[in-house]
Amino acid sequence: MIYEQNDIIQLETRYRANFINSLGGFKSVTLIGTKSVQGNDNLAIFSSLFHLGANPALCGIIIRPNEEKQNTLGNIVTTGFYTINHIAPSFFKKAHQCSAKYEEGVSEFKEVGLEPEYMEGIAAPFVKESHIKFGCELVQKIDIEWNGTYLIIGKIIKIVVPDEYIAVDGFIDLGKAQTITCSGLDSYHSTLPLARLSYAKVDEAVREI
Repeated sequence: MIYEQNDIIQLETRYRANFINSLGGFKSVTLIGTKSVQGNDNLAIFSSLFHLGANPALCGIIIRPNEEKQNTLGNIVTTGFYTINHIAPSFFKKAHQCSAKYEEGVSEFKEVGLEPEYMEGIAAPFVKESHIKFGCELVQKIDIEWNGTYLIIGKIIKIVVPDEYIAVDGFIDLGKAQTITCSGLDSYHSTLPLARLSYAKVDEAVREI
């Protein structure tokens, strides 16, 4: 089947959402923790996290069209801090439940049964159950006019990773940490590694390391 632009536009709304969200392949899926200026915890599931650079350590997330209320967007903009937490098989259903539309000011932590964890220097809650997590400070919010979404760029200022998941060269073994991935809007997956490969050079075959 080949879909042209007009074919895509004419797809039923929910079908198109599932279809296009699955098209890009497997994605990172994380829980983003924030706290409002009123003191209310918020937890939301995101599959738009991406790496922006290591020096300085930056990452980005895309937030869908939204008002700046006591939600992820509003809390990040007003407080300047948020946390990003990996999801493990032991609580992925609770993580998915965070996508439900709870009333403003209601704590998803409490509603889904996850525990907030606070650390010095980050005015936002981490997920205690998460094996790998990091705290970010907002450095830039970019409005994307094409579809009304927002690019949030954060500076990574605190990282929590158990020593047993880190190789001698700094590589984090996500398989050992049981970090899951996702595809589409609602499909979650565990991972099996194929291999780590050597740095690619001209006229030199890559090798497993």
